[in-house]
Amino acid sequence: MSLPDKIAVRVDGRALTLTNLAKVLYPENGFTKAEVLDYYQRVAPVLLPHIAGRPLTLRRYPEGVDGEAFYQKNVSEYRPDWVRTARLSPAGSRSRGRGADVTYLVVDDLPSLIWAVNLASLELHVPQWRLPAVREPDLLVFDLDPGAPATIVDCCRVALDLRPLLEGEGLTPLAKTSGGKGLQLYAAISGVTSEQASQQAKRFAELLEQAQPRRVVSRMTKVLRTGRVLIDWSQNNGSKTTVAPYSLRARSAPSVSTPVTWDEVAACRAPQDLFFTAGDVPDRVSRHGDLFAPLLEPSGAATSASRRGARAAAAGRRRQGSSRR
Repeated sequence: MSLPDKIAVRVDGRALTLTNLAKVLYPENGFTKAEVLDYYQRVAPVLLPHIAGRPLTLRRYPEGVDGEAFYQKNVSEYRPDWVRTARLSPAGSRSRGRGADVTYLVVDDLPSLIWAVNLASLELHVPQWRLPAVREPDLLVFDLDPGAPATIVDCCRVALDLRPLLEGEGLTPLAKTSGGKGLQLYAAISGVTSEQASQQAKRFAELLEQAQPRRVVSRMTKVLRTGRVLIDWSQNNGSKTTVAPYSLRARSAPSVSTPVTWDEVAACRAPQDLFFTAGDVPDRVSRHGDLFAPLLEPSGAATSASRRGARAAAAGRRRQGSSRR
């Protein structure tokens, strides 16, 4: 049965008009906009807690993954009055000059999520902090990006080596796939600024690079990345965003940035071992629940650990300055 071009629905009491439901957004798999909306509706209970209160950047694909795409930070003025927004400066701090402001979408509930996804927003990207604590992160993130011929298998080996470094300072890292070629580690933190978190993450990345220079690189220079895993610590910058847990990715298949267990990380022997699509993830959630749920309740240990890490990073910068003099 063919789908209508438009359909009026009510989502948790909110009136919405869904459009172009039959449009194929993933041509290789024939995955339609209706299926995209259905996926996000099914994972909303585990997705929403991770994006609630965070200014959202949408990556939109009106013509599907093979068509032109764009990032949208400024939310459309043609939006329901019940959609929450936040006016912030592009740098992530509240602006005194109106001309610099960006009006972000903030998705706290299912109707807002469905409204946003109906714009052909396949990917959802968020910073490591929540409103109103602008540039005061509750997450520390490491984006492990393999340089060919390295793969996610190499990222898993690096993640297993990075894990004890983080745990040694009282952090509890969790892993998720990027939905592409890499792996991402998150840990709950508090009591530091984005700048301090970035320095803390950089210190961990440099420590592992020093220990394993043939496998790990902490610098973005492309020529250094061949066959190595980049530990991208810069995602902790207060103005940067990272793909949200359970977000779709705009790849040939409807892959998903999926939380995984450490046992799965240790057992990974081929890229397909940690490749999950929209068809896989709801069943995983039914079996495992939200593997990222511990990140939603930062502990006192995480607070003290993040402060210790910030102090250590600052001490390292002072030592570097002394050596230069």
